[in-house]
Amino acid sequence: MYVTGIGIISAIGNNAHETIHSIKEGKSGIGVLNHISTKHKNDIVVGEVKSSNEELKKIGGISDSKIYSRTSLLGIIAAKEAITDAGINNIKECSTGIISATSVGGMGIIEDLYLDYLNPDNKGKYSEYVDTNECGDSTEKIADHLGIKDYVSTISTACSSSANSIMFGARLIKHGLLDRVIVGGTDSLSRFTINGFISLKLLDREICKPFDAERKGLNLGEGAGFIVLESEKTSEDKKRLCELSGYGNSNDAFHQTGSSPEGTGAYAAMKKALTVSGIEPDKIDYINAHGTGTEQNDLSEGIAIERLFWKNVPCISSTKAFTGHTLGASGGIEAVLSVLSIRHNMIYPSLNFHNPMPELGFIPEKKIITVNPVCNVLSNSFGFGGNTSALIFSRT
Repeated sequence: MYVTGIGIISAIGNNAHETIHSIKEGKSGIGVLNHISTKHKNDIVVGEVKSSNEELKKIGGISDSKIYSRTSLLGIIAAKEAITDAGINNIKECSTGIISATSVGGMGIIEDLYLDYLNPDNKGKYSEYVDTNECGDSTEKIADHLGIKDYVSTISTACSSSANSIMFGARLIKHGLLDRVIVGGTDSLSRFTINGFISLKLLDREICKPFDAERKGLNLGEGAGFIVLESEKTSEDKKRLCELSGYGNSNDAFHQTGSSPEGTGAYAAMKKALTVSGIEPDKIDYINAHGTGTEQNDLSEGIAIERLFWKNVPCISSTKAFTGHTLGASGGIEAVLSVLSIRHNMIYPSLNFHNPMPELGFIPEKKIITVNPVCNVLSNSFGFGGNTSALIFSRT
C-alpha cells in the first residue's frame, strides 16, 4: 500500500514544511516548559509545541464549544494536513478509516480538575471533561473533523502505539477491509507523564544524546504525526509519496519498562519487517532509530541492529534530540520523517552526539547527509512492556 499524504506537528514545526526546515537548520525544539505548571519546571527540558491550546484551535480551524484535550488538538492539526496533502476532497469517495494512537489521552485536562472532581459539591459538574480522559476521545474528535465514519479505532501500546496503528491500517487495506486509512498518533505533555519518568530516573536535564557513551536519559516531547495509506487501486491516479513495504511487531517480554539486554524483541520486529518487505538488509539506506537516549534502550537497540546487519550497519540516527520523545505519537511523527527522508533524499543527524558507545561498532550520523536516492528507510518504535515495532518505507 502507498503513502499519499503526511501531516505533522511537533516542537520543531506546525507542519511538514516547518519541520524539514528546522532539521536542515539543525534546530532542536527542546527547551523550557511553558504550558504546564509543575514544580519540576526548572529541572527538565522538553520538546513542547510552542502554541497554546487556544492558538492550536485557530491553527486547526476549530470553532465549536466542545471540550478538546491538547492531545486532540494536536491530532486534528496533523490529520487535517495529511488529508490535504493527499488531495482528498471527498472523504466518502471510498471506504476510509482512521486508526489513531495515544498513550496520554486527556490526562492534561483531568489532572487539573482531579481535586475539584472529588468534591461532592461538584458532582456531575465535570462529566464532559472526564470523557476527554479516555484515549478514544481524541480519535473520535479527529474522525468527526475529518468526516470519517467507516472505521474508527484507537491503539495504545505505549511508545510503539503509532507504529502499530500504521501496521494495523496496512493489514486492513491488504485484506480488502478498507480502501484508505489515516494512521498515526498524537500525544501531549502532562504532569502525570513528567512525574512518572522522573520517578523512573529516565530524564536528561539537558538535550538528550542518543547513542552517546555519556547519555543520561530522554527528553519528553509532544506532537502528532499521521500518514494517509491507500490501496494500489485508489492511489493509482494520485501522487504516491512512497510505499509502506514492510512492518513487524514483536515482544521480548523482558520487563514492564525496560528492554531486554540482547534486544530480542527489537531484532525480531526488524527481521519481520524485512521479511514482509522482501528487502535484503544491505538495501536499507537509513535507520530512523527509536534512540531515546536512555542507557538501556540505546544499548539494547544497538545490539539488535548489529545482530541483524552485522558489520554493514546503514546510516543511522535518532531524531528525538529534535522533537523529544513524543511517547505514543513517536511512531507517527517518525513515520512522517521517514517519508520526508525519502522525498528529500536526506539522512538526518543525531544532534548532540559526541562520544561513541564502546559496546557498539557503529556511530550515528553527526551531520545531514544527502544521498541520491534514499530508497528504503527502516523506522523503529519500541514501547514499555517490550512491545517492539518496525516499519519500512520504500521509494516507489
